[in-house]
Amino acid sequence: MPFRMFCRVLGLVLCSTALTVYIASHSVGTVVVTTLACSLLLQLAYFASVLFLIWRSGLVSRAGQRAEDFGSCKEVGSEPPDLDEVTNESADLLQRDQMVAISLLLP
Repeated sequence: MPFRMFCRVLGLVLCSTALTVYIASHSVGTVVVTTLACSLLLQLAYFASVLFLIWRSGLVSRAGQRAEDFGSCKEVGSEPPDLDEVTNESADLLQRDQMVAISLLLP
């Protein structure tokens, strides 16, 4: 979301809250306190959503690291993989990376 649109939406929410509280209470003091509380609540929600996105991206990267570790493990005495297996595995990794990229874009 562009910064201008964010500021407009934020201003609209705060103004509508202030107007609603003023119509209900006819008190300027209550309007100021309620608008400040609404602003603080919006900031907390924004901070929590950023923390959630950071946490979710950490889970995805750890899952990808585990998959790479699992794929690099070799059994003792195993035969080298065939060319077809390597090609299929690289195609699977490419598809998995695309799915991870798409999942990061979704809310």
